[in-house]
Amino acid sequence: MRIVAIDHVQLAMPAGEEAAAQAFYEGLLGLPRVPKPPHLEARGGCWFERDAVKIHLGVEQPDDGPFRPARKAHPSLLVAGLPALVEQFRAAGVAVRDDDPLEGYDRVYVDDPFGNRIELMEPRA
Repeated sequence: MRIVAIDHVQLAMPAGEEAAAQAFYEGLLGLPRVPKPPHLEARGGCWFERDAVKIHLGVEQPDDGPFRPARKAHPSLLVAGLPALVEQFRAAGVAVRDDDPLEGYDRVYVDDPFGNRIELMEPRA
């Protein structure tokens, strides 16, 4: 037995915020929203997928208080055209944070509408 790939990453979102998720993941990141299987649609949330990149957002119903985003744990997405993407985020009012350099990459962090941390990385030429 061996692990051969990651199928998808799931992040949490609050109930009823699918439009905000779509504006961010499809509108800004360019990942198309895809239909969830009918038996999962009733749970809320939404899926965004293109080829091998799959980010699923599931509604978190915390038992002990309000929704809490993942502020440290995060997916890291490889992108092409990071400077243009950064400008697109800034134009949309999304804060972009630089971090310590990582050898061979340019990278920044953004938060989705719910506060989940997303890393965007582009290999240096």
